Parts: sequence; C-alpha cells; structure tokens
Amino acid sequence: MKYRPTTRTFRKLSQLLFLILFFVLFRKTDYSGSDTLPYAVNLFFRWDPLVAATVTLAARKVILLLLPSLFVILLTVVMGRVFCGWVCPMGTLLDLLDKGIHPPGNPSVRLRKMKYLVLIVLLVSSLFSLQLIGFLDPFSLLVRGAAFSIDPMFNWLTTGFFDTIYSHAPAFADRVTEPVYSVLKNGLLPFRQSFYFLSTLSLMILIAIGAMEKLGKRFWCRNLCPLGALLALFSRWSFFRRIPTASCRNCPQCAPNCRMNAFDPDNGKLHHEECNLCMDCVDDCLNQSPRFAFTRRNNHVPVDLGRRAFVGSALAGMALPVAAKVGAISRVPHPLLLRPPGVKNETDFLSLCVRCGECMKACIENALQPCFFESGYQGMFSPRLVPRLGYCEFNCTLCGQVCPTGAIPKLLLPAKQKAIIGIAVFDVNRCLPYANGIPCMVCEEHCPTSKKAILFRDKTVMNRKGEELVVKQPYVVEELCIGCGICENKCPLPGASAIRVLTASKGTSGYSDGYG
Repeated sequence: MKYRPTTRTFRKLSQLLFLILFFVLFRKTDYSGSDTLPYAVNLFFRWDPLVAATVTLAARKVILLLLPSLFVILLTVVMGRVFCGWVCPMGTLLDLLDKGIHPPGNPSVRLRKMKYLVLIVLLVSSLFSLQLIGFLDPFSLLVRGAAFSIDPMFNWLTTGFFDTIYSHAPAFADRVTEPVYSVLKNGLLPFRQSFYFLSTLSLMILIAIGAMEKLGKRFWCRNLCPLGALLALFSRWSFFRRIPTASCRNCPQCAPNCRMNAFDPDNGKLHHEECNLCMDCVDDCLNQSPRFAFTRRNNHVPVDLGRRAFVGSALAGMALPVAAKVGAISRVPHPLLLRPPGVKNETDFLSLCVRCGECMKACIENALQPCFFESGYQGMFSPRLVPRLGYCEFNCTLCGQVCPTGAIPKLLLPAKQKAIIGIAVFDVNRCLPYANGIPCMVCEEHCPTSKKAILFRDKTVMNRKGEELVVKQPYVVEELCIGCGICENKCPLPGASAIRVLTASKGTSGYSDGYG
C-alpha cells in the first residue's frame, strides 16, 4: 500500500524544522572566534508580536528590529494560530513531552481565560513603562532556561565524561573518544563552561511548565501563554477555518482529543481562536468530515472574560508600576549594579530589555549575569556585569549585536571601547601595596585602555616587620577608566577583590588618598 502523507505529517515536519532552527540559532549565539554575528541569531524574538507590543508600549517608540513580528501577525490574521501549532519551539517541546507524560485527553482544569488576563496585565504595565514580559514570554523562558542551566549542565556532564575516560581509561580508548569529543566540541558543545546565577530557578520554571502537562495537553499554551492569547485575538479575523464548526455529537475523536481543548464542552462548538491548526481532527476522523478551508467568518464565539476580571487585570497592570516606583531600590541604587556597555539610562534599559538571556550567553568571559533583586523585582533576570566572575572583553561587541530589542546598543568597536560601565575603586584595607607594603602590579598590567587608567605613585610605607620601604601604590585615573572589570577579575587576592568596580559617576567618588 502506497504511503500518503497527511496534513499532520507536514505539521510535524514543520515543527521539527523550526525546532532545529531554534537550536541552531541558540548554538550560534556562542562565541565562535569572531566578534561579528553573521546573521540574526535572535530571530525568534524578532518574530514575537508580544515582544514587539510590550517593548513599543514601554519605550514609546517603534523598534525597527522587531518589524519581522508584523509577518507573524499577518500570518495569524490570514491563517489563524498556525504559529502556535507549526512553528513555536516551546509548543513542539511540550508535544514531545506528551509522549512520555500521557496527559488526560479531556482535562478537568479549564483556565482558558487566564492567558487573556495575563496579557492585559503585561500590556497595561508596559504602557506605564514596566516591562514584565521576561517573566512570561515563552521564548524568554525557553532561551533563559536553556542558556543558564540546561546548556551548562550538558557541557559539564559531557566534558566530565570524556575527561574521565582520558584520565583513567586505557590509551587505546582515546583513539575512539577523542574524535567523538572533537565532533561534539565543534558542533554541539558551547565555547566554554559557563556558570550563572539563578540557574536553578530558570530550570525549575521550565520543569514547572513541563509538569503542567499532567493536567492536560499543552496546558501552558491553552491557559497561561500571553503570546498565545495575543495571537488568539488576531486569529479571530482569520478566514482559514475548520468546516464544520462543531464536533459531531457523541464523537470520541475531535473534542475529547483536541490538544488545545478548543471545543466547547456544552455544545461542541469550536472556539476558533483556540485552535492551533494541528490537523489531528482532520486526520483522525473516521468519516473524513472535517476539513480546513478559506471561508467567511462564522461561529463567532465571544471571549467572555467578565467585567470584574477585565477591570481587575487592568488595575493590577497599573498597580505594579506604582509598586516598583515606591520601592526603596528606586531611591538607593545598588552600588555594584553594572549594566552592559552602552547602557546609559536604567529606566530606558529596563523598558527595552525582555530578559531573554541572549547577551549573557554571548558574553565571552561569562561576565554578564542575571540580576536577582539588585534593581528591584522589575529588573529580575536583566543582565549585569559581575567582574569577579568575568570582565568585559575590551575588543568584544557581541552583547549589543545579539540584543533583539536594542536595550543594549549595537556599538562599533571604537565607541564600545570608550563606553563607561562603571569606575574602579581601590580598597586600601586589602590592596597589598597599601595594607602590607607588598609590591603588586597585576591590575595595572591588565588594564586594556590605550592610556592606562591605573597608574602608580611612589610612597614610603612601613611593612608588617616595622621596616620602612618605598612601594608603588596604584590609583585610578577617573577620566580614563571605563569600568570593564578586568582589574577586579585579575586581582590575586582570595575572596573579595582589592579593587571594585562601582556605578559611581566620575568625579563624585569622593574617596581619599588611595582611591580612584
């Protein structure tokens, strides 16, 4: 019997291809020896209409990088929620997870309205310049969880396995394992082993989304995903619809097995905006009665959120920005909160940043780390420089290239090398030439600016033995320091560095002799 591919076969093929594309772009975000990204590794974020909507509202301007999202909107208006069913990598991974979880076909938990209420909160809060999309956008959650936790875990386990074989296995084993490791290193493994704050939390969020599948197929997509809610609203104008518009009476296939729970349990009518065009109902029907075709809009089932729920969500969206404004962190900024190069205004940065984690993954030295509460809850998961973990590479501009919204400006190398991140300050109680009279020049040796931002002055001091000697004590030239953090990173002292990079403005440090 000749095999005939079904529409479901094409849908699965599409899902597989876009999932592969997602992981290829994810891997290409890594440093690969070049400071130039040849193509848009942030493509999925630029496709995301929810990112475009919230960033535009929060920033009060149109971000040209996000114009590709208009294509997804147009596609949805014409075809319906085909993006959710045929493209979205989060949805594809949940479909794959269902093979092992076996969620109930007819879920008892129905929270379809919840995603619309979440969408209202996000849009209204964005209108008041509070950007919360990073907490709920599916691409932000997926990339962040993969970058902060899954990818580093995969690299650590794989590298550890091959290192163990290299160290303890017989010599002939290397002839087999080394070529395999070389292939993995060149194609699947990241450039270096990375370590991130909030890695466990990022992983637990993904695990929670996956665990929700026990409550029903695509539980996240059906009930909580704000991007799905936005696309559902646009799909109400779609002309590509299912015929007939309701499931057959007492049918054991369509309604009970619908992964999106799109059929009304009372009258069997299809909520068109909930359908993601998976085509299961077309291929599984014994009578071959349902089909999808371009037709006039019919079966207009209203989305009834309820007046109280709508108003409550809108009020929550207005209250959250006020709560952020009256937080103490808005009056007393964290002294070690160092933003990526080129970021000048904290409010504008948080309005544009979608907490995707792309910049942190691209950072060569693993210096960019996610914030916790250093800038309030509104800044959680946004990037900050932690010099003791890594420094801002003087000749690197990758974070600005990979940012999908322009929150981190895309700077040319000469401009980036002059961008002020912070200012270095010496701790005279720990610095060896100050505290112990011991010569040390490590910070000055590593300073990358053309004119060294760290210089020395000769000083007569008394060491711990009571002997007078002349040592070179370092100091910071404020006008030359860019706050890259390499001095703090390379300081040989254990624990806290004797030189710290602070967010203090130049000329306002106010420190006495020994401080920059």
